[in-house]
Amino acid sequence: MNTEKTYTLRDLETTEFSGTPLAVVGHPIQHSVSPAMHNAALAKLRETDSRFIDWAYYRFDIAPEDFAQALVLFHKRCFLGLNLTIPHKVQALDLIQGVSADAKSMGAVNTLVRDELGYDGFNTDGYGLSRGLELDLDVPLKDANVILLGSGGAARAAAVQCMLSGCAQLYVGNRTPERLQDLLAVLDGVSGKMQIRTFALHELPQDLPECGVVVNATSLGLQPSDPAPIDVAQLPTGWKVYDMIYNPTKTALLEQASARALPFANGLSMLVQQGARSLELWSHSKVDAHAMLNAACHSLKLPPRYA
Repeated sequence: MNTEKTYTLRDLETTEFSGTPLAVVGHPIQHSVSPAMHNAALAKLRETDSRFIDWAYYRFDIAPEDFAQALVLFHKRCFLGLNLTIPHKVQALDLIQGVSADAKSMGAVNTLVRDELGYDGFNTDGYGLSRGLELDLDVPLKDANVILLGSGGAARAAAVQCMLSGCAQLYVGNRTPERLQDLLAVLDGVSGKMQIRTFALHELPQDLPECGVVVNATSLGLQPSDPAPIDVAQLPTGWKVYDMIYNPTKTALLEQASARALPFANGLSMLVQQGARSLELWSHSKVDAHAMLNAACHSLKLPPRYA
């Protein structure tokens, strides 16, 4: 089977996927480098373990209204694992049989693991964000000041991870106040003493501390014409900027950070780290994250990070 193709619900209905199939599911999904990344890691696993000889990872574009039907078909076609991205991370909660404790707290799942009766849900986004901030910006979440932009599935995972990691303060901004209340309701069930403040995206809080990190979890930046979700000029000079979007590699938000000489990074490291954790859940084996990162860089036409 062609692992570079973008498959559809029709393909899922009519095509047999042999061996042990895995997939990323989203809408849109054409931009995803997850297949290249995971298939590179599987190739490394095959070098020392023949158990992975027939494992392969695919890409599926499934609209929200078709997701419930697709999930039944994925199970029927024996897909061992699924990664979920926009817009399925929250929707899946009502369609799966079991949810891990952290994913339940986050109110979203990004990783599904098959068993005989259906799929169990996990969330590796929080772990991926935490590791990405440490690797790219030298920012441990513990005791950090964080501005989080957005309130969807990725933002929920990030907010819960901030609480679990012991952030000093969390500021959450969104375009619609109603969605912010949904996120705050999720956080009510998470233990922690971190202070949480909300704001409208067009108006950053005035009394920000000298240092911190901005994390963009909105979709603003996926399209070249998208504006930056906030005005980076309003940040104190000690702040750093992390955009979960990795394709394009430099969004308007990161362009603004660069113009101000603020340290910045895109979400490629988060993608790799959450992906490695997902593959470990499916394979019960240690995964080579360096191979995944290099494959992702190759797909994005970037220089490899590791020789």
